[in-house]
Amino acid sequence: MAVLEPRDTGVADAHESLGPSSGEGVLGKAYRALSVGIVSVVLLIAFEATAVGTAMPVAARELDGVGLYAFAFSGYFTTSLFGMVLAGQWSDRRGPLGALSSGIVAFGAGLVVSGTAGGMWVFILGRAVQGLGGGLVIVALYVVVGRAYPERLRPAIMAAFAACWVVPSVVGPLAAGAVTEHLGWRWVFLGIPVLVLLPLALALPQIRRRAGGPVHSLSTGSFDRRRLRLAFGISFGAGLLQFAAQDLRPLSVLPAVAGVALLVPAVLGLLPSGTWRAARGLPSVVLLRGVAAGSFIAAESFVPLMLVTERGLSPTLAGFSLAASGGTWALGSWVQTRARVEPYRERLMTFGMVLVAAAIAAAPSVLVHSVPVWTVAVAWGFGCFGMGLVISSTSVLLLKLSAPEEAGSHSAALQISDGLSNVLLLSAGGAAFAALGGGSVAHAVTDPGVTSGSHPAAFAAVFLPMAAVALLGAWVTTRLRERRP
Repeated sequence: MAVLEPRDTGVADAHESLGPSSGEGVLGKAYRALSVGIVSVVLLIAFEATAVGTAMPVAARELDGVGLYAFAFSGYFTTSLFGMVLAGQWSDRRGPLGALSSGIVAFGAGLVVSGTAGGMWVFILGRAVQGLGGGLVIVALYVVVGRAYPERLRPAIMAAFAACWVVPSVVGPLAAGAVTEHLGWRWVFLGIPVLVLLPLALALPQIRRRAGGPVHSLSTGSFDRRRLRLAFGISFGAGLLQFAAQDLRPLSVLPAVAGVALLVPAVLGLLPSGTWRAARGLPSVVLLRGVAAGSFIAAESFVPLMLVTERGLSPTLAGFSLAASGGTWALGSWVQTRARVEPYRERLMTFGMVLVAAAIAAAPSVLVHSVPVWTVAVAWGFGCFGMGLVISSTSVLLLKLSAPEEAGSHSAALQISDGLSNVLLLSAGGAAFAALGGGSVAHAVTDPGVTSGSHPAAFAAVFLPMAAVALLGAWVTTRLRERRP
């Protein structure tokens, strides 16, 4: 069996004709400005993403909006889904430059709105604008990579994107805490827009030269209105589901049903045909991205809470137990860039998903008090190494299997699978956690004056099903190649 190659569209790789030496890397003279520019954009976005969680509780308290706290996160997520689909359409028909520039502007404008907000609803509006920009940026960057870099360099630039999250995951919360304490939470939001100007100045001229403009067959510039309607449906449906998950009253069934009714046709219309049955090739690549990201992130969200409530660690120590994992994630991303592993990429991804499943299954072992707490840190390090192998490889395979005129829509599908699986599996895990008494555990964390008993079953109900989902992902990796005719 052989990995599917992109369909022959008669469109030559423009970046191969620009003249760089065949042995030049992503930091060679021909690619240096572009690489530094787009990687710096990802780095700043990563810093913002890791810092917001630290500043958000203080912002919500000062704006008298603790009751609306969750909407500050869900507002970002729902609009980012629409932005992803819009960016795919925009990039395929008019090139990624406009989508990327508009996304950066929207992202910065959202930060400014949130940073200057006088009330919680204005703050949430800023987060929604920021999410729209984030969705535009991430898909446009994928299209830039697909058009501007030859296939041999794509694993390296994807690994660089992954590495951008290592330092922010460790330094971001600490820096945000210091800024919030000494300057105020608003500067966590207002400081990023100015910093992004330099990388944009480096990257935009290179993007215009190497990846600007539409693919010839889509040069009409018209947008697929049906896909945009489906994008609105998936965003609104996801928002309704999140609202229902936060309100456990019987009436919350109504928005949940409405959310599912909007989500199902939208997902079927926006993801490649055959995604949900793991059809071989591209559909399985898109499905694997969602299975891997959703299972891992849903489990990781409960690790600090488990260590604080069940083993008595401070929130700082619980957070640091996962700090080193960013390094192993970057290491896994680096391993998949090696030319010698390319023939074994699918097997490497299977190994990665097995590591992810094992890490998730091992985490709740610390519920047994005789098990050392550092077991979680070790297990999560191996799990993040597996995620580095898998996540970067799905990005590489997606670009390899996409025709030039479909790189935008397929990149959007990959990101939709990632984001949507996060919210669905987090909602399912949260419901199971609450049903087995986890709600009182969370309340005890937010209100130190309240004490609660141990609820190991609530945590096990999150981790063990997510480990099973990750094992399903290991099976999906066996379907990334198409059968020989």
